[in-house]
Amino acid sequence: MPDFDSLFNAFVTILVTIDPPGLAPLFLAVTASMNRAQRKQVSIRASIIGFTILALFAVAGTAILSVFGITLAAFRVAGGFLLFFIAFEMVFEKRNDRKEKISDTAITRDHIHNIAAFPLAIPLIAGPGAISATVLLSDSFQGLAGQLAFVGIIFLCLAVTYLTFLLAERMDRILGQTGRSILTRLLGVILAALAVQFVADGVKTLITG
Repeated sequence: MPDFDSLFNAFVTILVTIDPPGLAPLFLAVTASMNRAQRKQVSIRASIIGFTILALFAVAGTAILSVFGITLAAFRVAGGFLLFFIAFEMVFEKRNDRKEKISDTAITRDHIHNIAAFPLAIPLIAGPGAISATVLLSDSFQGLAGQLAFVGIIFLCLAVTYLTFLLAERMDRILGQTGRSILTRLLGVILAALAVQFVADGVKTLITG
């Protein structure tokens, strides 16, 4: 069974890459024409789809990589750089701009009925960053007990995301633009440190291996 530090590190990493506070205003934007009941249905469906995708990569991510002949160490380095790029965008507020463009595209193309799948579940919840983090972390959770624990961590992260969607209107009023900006930057700094650790571990494995 993984120790508490491994579980906590996985929880923080995945939660930060999903970035529920950053998704809250986008959730409100893409569901602007919906009532509260419809928003609840969308939030449930998006969370379930996002969980399914990330759980799949948590359990079979290494096998998927092996099909393409990619080692976990190489993916760890590449994924670390990708996570660092996401962290850079978060710190300098470029990520929300990109997400807003995605959400605007979805609305103009009349994807309202499928909004839970696109763009909420993919690529806003289970995007490249979250998938990369999931595959990278899966190496630390071996065996049935480890995999179940990791899937449980992903479930908790998606539960937090679901609750964020439900409380999106209230949170948006409480945090305001300044609060969201501060929180996003703080999470970005944390993610940057975790990304550097991923790269360092990957390079070490490549050199020794």
